[in-house]
Amino acid sequence: MRFQREEASALKALDGRPPFRQMRELVRRVQADCAVAVDANSYSVPWRLIGESVQVVVADGRVRILHAGQEVAVHAETTGRRQRIIDPAHFHGVTGVTRPVTGAAPALATLPEPALLRPLAEYECAAGRGWS
Repeated sequence: MRFQREEASALKALDGRPPFRQMRELVRRVQADCAVAVDANSYSVPWRLIGESVQVVVADGRVRILHAGQEVAVHAETTGRRQRIIDPAHFHGVTGVTRPVTGAAPALATLPEPALLRPLAEYECAAGRGWS
């Protein structure tokens, strides 16, 4: 009774928004297989982030992965277990990787050992100057 008389009139409408939002924020380290583990599933991340810590936001049926505040990957959340969700673009630039089969790990082709995995321009940027 007291709620109906005194407090109910002070409440404001939510304008069609649900009363709460279910969201989880996690921190994960990108593994050597270019993926992060969430709920016993693996979600791919760009290969250049191997070894880095990333923020994972699970909400609204999506798994969003952020690094340094920038979104680097988005996947539909899977309901199963031990599944591997892959975006082939995350492996672009890796020498020896052939087109992966959907849901499977990328296959390695038998190619000669690469001399460099990155263009020289990236090494120049990291060193902060051009090559002399």
